[in-house]
Amino acid sequence: MMIRRKVILASCVVFWECNVAVTAFRPSLLRGGPVRGLPRPICGYGGCWRVPATHFFPVTKKASLEMSTVSTTEETEAYFKLEQKTWTFREKYPIAYEVATCNTKATDMNDQTNTVPVLLLNGFGVGTFHQHRLMKQLLLQSCDTSRAKSQYKIYGLDYLGQGKSWPLKCNDGMSEDEYNLGYSADMWIEQLTNFIQQVIIPSTSHKVHIVGNSVGGYLGTILSYRHPHLVSSLTLLNATPVWGLNLPSWDGKLPAPAFPKRIGQILFDTIRDINVIDKYLDVAYVNRQAFDGSFDDSFDGWGTKHKNLGIPLNQKIRACTEGNGGHAAFASILWSPPASSTDPDWERKSSSPTIGFYDALRHLPIDVLLLFGTNDEWCTPAVAKRMHTTLHARRTTVTLDGSAPSVRYITIDNVGHCPNHEAPTAVATVLLSWLEASSSQSRSEIPLVSSLDARVKEPWGEVLLREVTIEESKSLGLVDRMISSMVG
Repeated sequence: MMIRRKVILASCVVFWECNVAVTAFRPSLLRGGPVRGLPRPICGYGGCWRVPATHFFPVTKKASLEMSTVSTTEETEAYFKLEQKTWTFREKYPIAYEVATCNTKATDMNDQTNTVPVLLLNGFGVGTFHQHRLMKQLLLQSCDTSRAKSQYKIYGLDYLGQGKSWPLKCNDGMSEDEYNLGYSADMWIEQLTNFIQQVIIPSTSHKVHIVGNSVGGYLGTILSYRHPHLVSSLTLLNATPVWGLNLPSWDGKLPAPAFPKRIGQILFDTIRDINVIDKYLDVAYVNRQAFDGSFDDSFDGWGTKHKNLGIPLNQKIRACTEGNGGHAAFASILWSPPASSTDPDWERKSSSPTIGFYDALRHLPIDVLLLFGTNDEWCTPAVAKRMHTTLHARRTTVTLDGSAPSVRYITIDNVGHCPNHEAPTAVATVLLSWLEASSSQSRSEIPLVSSLDARVKEPWGEVLLREVTIEESKSLGLVDRMISSMVG
């Protein structure tokens, strides 16, 4: 019985992107016991909820920035636009994506000169709705003419096999559309790369700033390592430095053999139980009101307190598991390997065909911002500090323009694993300063946390921003070093 509980919990952890090595000895969740000590899982806003394809939300700057750290006295009207679109991957798979923009009377939507593309990458098991709070805050603050130099075009998309992106005819891995499809890191990175090349760059004529939460940070890191010419900068929001379980005897390509298929069915049905999801969310967030339906988190109304409770996040996540392809997709992810290296000499040098997260970090020739919630019990501050020191050690690495790449590390206190959803105002405040910088040198020097920005009020409570120096990150204690070395 204990072994069964451990296996089930390990699979729950994969669903929420946590490391089985850390969590396999903590079965209390399935016993109904206390869960506060569990490693914090990926959490987020599920999203199979239908809304109109295009939204226009006229607001006045003064009213709309009430929840923001930005202040303005002008009654300038701005229109926040959210479009839902579909793009075809591999000439076969429909991928749901969204584009958010802010249009003012002075905006020329045909002028791409100052258009800056930003791609928000989700954590596991959710859709682009998990990004709506951050999308809206980035636009609210960037439309303030006192600070904005650029017009932002913000993209979000659902990975194939997540949210609203699925093969046309799913049949538990047995349909023609699913044949030979593997839900792997390499497949998702290929999807993201093609999306940037085929959708973002033709629409904006600029390289993209990638912002990845949890597994989105892992995918963004490997993508940036492989294709630095496509990426302006990388921001990691509590990034997970691991991928799946990489179980033996199957490469994850559908249809699944009988044993993996059965295991996938049992475990997937266990972890998508509405109460199990709620318990994971409870340890993933510091502020329960940020996910229990107390506040609206849609693009057009986030931050508005409901008189009666809205739809809780656990129900929205559960809704994304109701299709005919979830069992097969989950089994495929359990068995699929980590990302492979595209360097032909890598396997000879490392004796492995895959590349680790930290190996990719060491070779990134781009600027990286670490923005981490400090109350994440799995992606702990020790893990973030290891990323910080790894990136700082890139002494021989240069960016594509010949300068030394920048790295900054900002913590957000009173926030858990998903700062994009739990602290969107604070994240947008720091991120916009980072995005507005025009060079690696300016990103190294520009103030990201000022005395005015240090305390930021979110609808459900106050959070605290603080920059961590490289000296502090290097001073990890023995226990923290051991813990961070075990993860990734």
